[in-house]
Amino acid sequence: MTQDTPDCPFCEIVARTDPDAREIYRDADTVAFFPTEPAVIGHTLVIPRRHVPDIWELDAGTAQRLTSTTVKIANAIKDALHPDGLNIIQSNGRAATQTVMHVHIHVVPRWENDRIGRIWPPESHYTNAEKDEAWDVLRQAVRGLSAS
Repeated sequence: MTQDTPDCPFCEIVARTDPDAREIYRDADTVAFFPTEPAVIGHTLVIPRRHVPDIWELDAGTAQRLTSTTVKIANAIKDALHPDGLNIIQSNGRAATQTVMHVHIHVVPRWENDRIGRIWPPESHYTNAEKDEAWDVLRQAVRGLSAS
């Protein structure tokens, strides 16, 4: 299942029209490849073959297939590169550093003292009132969601 979107570099990889793509995996629904500028050696992106801009437009079936491929790639990275750890990163929107508007998952092998360093701040300074307010509005938002 594919759907080209003009000017999407990831759709070019899906269509096999990007001669520089370093693809490592492809199945009927997903593709995995190295980004042009990897954070570390082995950094891999996993995408659906169908163009989906972000997680908010991702259907459950595509999400399951994307997750399944991500686990396969994570295991291959573990077996082939023997990292000390692994980050799975998925960003949505420019504020979250999404630069290509085709949903993608970063599978990033990590080693002690690699160039990436910490990805989370060492501490936060939110008040209990701010945390309680977020807790309340999110609990209410998820009450209407189905358990499936």
